[in-house]
Amino acid sequence: MIKKVDHIGIAVKSLDETLPFYTEVLKLSLLGVEEVESQKVKVAFLQAGETKLELLEPTSVESSIATFIEKRGEGIHHVALGVTSIKERISEMKEKGIRMIDEAPRPGAGGANIAFMHPKSASGVLYELCEKKGMKG
Repeated sequence: MIKKVDHIGIAVKSLDETLPFYTEVLKLSLLGVEEVESQKVKVAFLQAGETKLELLEPTSVESSIATFIEKRGEGIHHVALGVTSIKERISEMKEKGIRMIDEAPRPGAGGANIAFMHPKSASGVLYELCEKKGMKG
């Protein structure tokens, strides 16, 4: 079902101000930056061993990331679990009584299909199911 921790999402106020810490201090490789207009965020992916870090900068005050930063400050936002057959995984979660934020997969960064579980169903942790093209079962 779950193949790996695909990435850890980190909410930041500014990619320009935050990236030098990751690239110059931690010496992580920047894989790319993209804007996900549907989620009102700009994201930067960095390679950290087998896992990626996803820095999320809000592009609008209406972004869920902007709301998160306003309430909790910058920091870890979510843990993304790499899965296969995301529609089946969503059904399994719902069968097990897990409340889903996303009842169906939606497009995410990097061409992935994503769906979030509600943190109230996961001991306060926001988990993202993440299916990428070519991920094998």
